[in-house]
Formats: sequence, structure tokens, C-alpha cells
Amino acid sequence: MDKPLLNIVDLNKYFGKSHILKDVTFDIKDGEFLTLLGPSGCGKTTLLRCIAGLEDINSGDILLNGTSIKNLAPNKRNVNTVFQNYALFPHLNIYDNIAYGPRVKKSMDESSIRKRVFEVLDLVQMTGYENRMSHQLSGGQMQRIAIARALINEPDILLLDEPLGALDLKLRKHMQMELANLQRQTNTTFVYVTHDQDEALNMSDRIAIIHEGVILQIGSPRDVYNNPKNLFVANFIGDRNIKKVEVLEVSDRLASIKFGKNVVKVRYSNNASFSSGDYAMLAIHMDKMSISCDDTANSLSGKVLSIHYAGSQTKTQLDIDGQDITVIEYRSGDCQYEIGDNVYVTWDSSGAILLPMEDVERGIDN
Repeated sequence: MDKPLLNIVDLNKYFGKSHILKDVTFDIKDGEFLTLLGPSGCGKTTLLRCIAGLEDINSGDILLNGTSIKNLAPNKRNVNTVFQNYALFPHLNIYDNIAYGPRVKKSMDESSIRKRVFEVLDLVQMTGYENRMSHQLSGGQMQRIAIARALINEPDILLLDEPLGALDLKLRKHMQMELANLQRQTNTTFVYVTHDQDEALNMSDRIAIIHEGVILQIGSPRDVYNNPKNLFVANFIGDRNIKKVEVLEVSDRLASIKFGKNVVKVRYSNNASFSSGDYAMLAIHMDKMSISCDDTANSLSGKVLSIHYAGSQTKTQLDIDGQDITVIEYRSGDCQYEIGDNVYVTWDSSGAILLPMEDVERGIDN
């Protein structure tokens, strides 16, 4: 999975005077599940459509197996797309929907098509549905057929544009597992578009986070979750407390900071540098924090404002020298506290990170 299958090189895309994609450069590895993650309007679907050939690019290049495909028509690229609305033909049964691609391309004879149709139906666990019409299927079943229709063409890359967006929460969670298992089973390269961080974290080998047409960070789910490069990524991935703090001292990849009346040490981003007297942004994962009744090393002291029990988790809101902090715990600790009590808060070693203030000044913290 180390060989680049697709290279995006300095890609720019405009709609009129609007600069949608800005010098986008990254590689997609052969056999990986890569997710394009970002808020609505960030350019992720436009990037997917550029790879598919459904949008022309203004500059840059797209290389598939080392050969430029930027000037090829969509049907000349060995790439298939699964859309959010599935785009099944309502007048054809499921068999004919799946067989449509190879019939149009004349890439197989009818006996080979029949064999492959039943192979992909088995792959997506839809054997026995070949004679049904699309309106007789549920949303999850239609999504599986749309994937089968794409896989029968044996694409180098399968592009998926928010295919789970129309499903209810329970089915969406189930289909996340199904898609991830299917990708591993077929070893087909998946490029998946979503604005849902849980989907991205649950399914992906790597995640590319996009904001205003720029890829801010690309890496494994663990890496982007624990080591955000800037405030936008920190805000977008995971639930964090993000607070402005003063830097007192810097040494050995740790910075001593002042948070209210508290002084604690925290690691800082690899691409950042700080000096004594600087202000910075402290980002702490809510679910990597814990509450103690005793003063412990490297802890923040605060007063309990509220306690909310929600099934497997307890969400506690604290006042730390006039600033609100939320702590999410998934098991009860030894500390039994009530509203109004003074407690101490610590976090895992990977739970907090210090990020530069210039991200705020550039306006990428919202």
C-alpha cells in the first residue's frame, strides 16, 4: 500500500472568480481508504469531481498510474463514482443496473457479465435481489447496489460522495463497517467524501482535511486526532476545550503555560515555536481528561458547575478561574464530587496540545 496510485499536482479550480481549490497537491496510495473531510463548501466534492473528470481543472495535473488523465473524458478514466442519491436507473431491474456499465463499454460478453453480476451481488451481500426494481429496496440496499454497479467495472479507484448521508444514524453506523470491510476485501482504492468526522475516523487509512480549498493536514486518523497542525483541525476533529493561555517557558518539546492561576506543562505542535511571554491556544480533548479530588502533578484546579449523566459517559462542566471547561469521562473514578465542589483536572499525555495564535489571526479557528 506504499505505491502512489493517483498524484494530484498543484491543482487549481475556479468557478468564475471564486477560487475553489488552491494548489492542491497530495498522493493517494494503491489500495488505501482515503477520506476527504471538511465542512460544507470547502471544496471536497469539487476535488472528487475533478478526479472523476466531471469538472475540468484550471491548472495542475492529475496522474493515474503515472499518466495524466486531466484531459480524458470520465468514461475514459478507470474511475467510478458512487453518488449520495445512488443514481440507479428506475426503469431497470437490479441485474440490468449492475450490468449496464460493461454492456455500454462492451468490455465483457454476456456470459462474463452474468458471472460478474452475481459475484458483485455476493460481495455486497445482495444475492437474490437481482430481479427487483430499485424502488423496492431500502436506502442501505440501494447503496450496496450502487457500489456493486461501480465494482463490476473493476475501477482503479472508487470515488464515494457522501453515500451514507441519506441514511438514518443506526444504518449509517452499520454501513460504515460494511464499507470498510468491503474495501479491505476487494483491495480497491476508495476516495470518500464526508463532513462527518466519525465516519472519517472509523473507516479511513488516511484523512485529508480541507478548508477553503486548501488541504490543511493529511495523515492517519490517530495522527490528525492527536496531533492537529492548526486550530481549524483541532476544532474540527474531536471535542476539545480550546483556550487562550500565556507561555511562561519552553523546553524539550514542552511549554510551561499559565491557565488562570494554574501553571502546567503541555506539549506543542511540531510545526510551532514559542517564546516566553507569547500567547497561544491550548486544545484539550474533553474525553482524554479526568477529574481527581486530590491535587495532582500538572493539574488544573476548578469548581464543578454541572454534572450530566448520559448513558456510558458523564459530562462535567467546571469553572477554572472564570473559564468554562468540559470533561467527558466514560467510567466513574474514585473521586465522588458534587456541584460546587473544588476538584482537579488532568489529561492523558496525548490529550492536550499547544497551537499558535497566528491561526486565530488568520481566521481559521471557526
